[in-house]
Amino acid sequence: MQFAYKAKDSSGKMTEGSVEAADQKSAMARLREQKLAVVEIKQGAAKKPFFKPKVHPKDVVIFSRQLSTLVSAGVPIVQGLSILEAQAENPAFRAVVGQLRTDIEAGLSIADAMKKHPTAFSELYVAMIKAGEVGGILDTILERLSGFLESAEALKAKVKSALMYPIVVFSAAGLITIFLIVFVIPIFKDIFASFGAELPFMTRIIISISDFLRAKLLFMIPPIGLAVWGIKKWAKTDKGQMKLDDISLKLPVFGILLKKVAIAKFTRTLGTLMKSGVPILQGLETVAKTAGNRVIEQAIMNSRDSIKEGGRIADPLKKANIFPPMVIQMISVGEETGGLDNMLTKIADFYDQEVDTAVKGLTSMLEPLIMIFLGAVIGTIVIAMFMPMFSLGEMVG
Repeated sequence: MQFAYKAKDSSGKMTEGSVEAADQKSAMARLREQKLAVVEIKQGAAKKPFFKPKVHPKDVVIFSRQLSTLVSAGVPIVQGLSILEAQAENPAFRAVVGQLRTDIEAGLSIADAMKKHPTAFSELYVAMIKAGEVGGILDTILERLSGFLESAEALKAKVKSALMYPIVVFSAAGLITIFLIVFVIPIFKDIFASFGAELPFMTRIIISISDFLRAKLLFMIPPIGLAVWGIKKWAKTDKGQMKLDDISLKLPVFGILLKKVAIAKFTRTLGTLMKSGVPILQGLETVAKTAGNRVIEQAIMNSRDSIKEGGRIADPLKKANIFPPMVIQMISVGEETGGLDNMLTKIADFYDQEVDTAVKGLTSMLEPLIMIFLGAVIGTIVIAMFMPMFSLGEMVG
């Protein structure tokens, strides 16, 4: 049964949520274990807030780093989780840590307890924690996880910064252009109509576009919305995801960047898993699920099947035509020498630098291109509107 509750935490802050228990007495006991003073409790699920707080990757990074320090210092895992729960700023993550502590106290392993919270801890995270528990090197694994997650977040931030600038500028330019065409040009049209003379060709084209948008804009919104909805629906299918991911890797400028990001992520993740003692087959399956691209996922799963049948990782990756020859060669050398994990880390370090260079190059290249594009669009509109003014005397006459 579920019980909705309102309670105060150790700092006196009011919190609410739901807890699962056999009866109300057991529910209150579980809440007391989480150091919550129950104010009100009743049977039934808690009302979901309109804006539900989420667990952010940054929360997990900080948690991993702090738990690694506590475990290295000899603090028992349950006590360490109690400390981290008390100082967690995000309410959603505080609840996750509290549930972790309760489950571990009840006899669950750390990995199994984390597996119950997929929104906070990925399959990769759980697999590495499980390997750390089995090998008795949980503090080392947490340290590696912290470094890995920090690198992953830094990589994600670089890509976002590269994509954000053109998206914002093009969006702003689009809105300004629509505003000029729909609201400003009609004013000029009325002025030109009073002249009673034929307008220049470019001016007539711009006015025609303005008339069309003003007359049809509201009617165009539903089919555009329906088309966007249909594309999103199709993109969620296996065929749609595969096609879009394949196209994204073949884009003229951004495709190269996405490939480099994918290679850095694949090599960093697999190298970290192997160093942590995760078996190669399980590691490849975990990496495939967290690849974020169906084409790359398929290539990694083909490599897994190849190893299962006694083959090598490098051959299926080569057939996929995604990974550069240098990467294939380095992986092949790593397999032959038995130092694949170290080789993967070296590839990841190299491609992290490549992503840095690509992002800087992309930003420096996009800035003048965007300026030229904006100048061309807005300049054309302005020139088209002022062309009749140049021959105003002749038109009036």
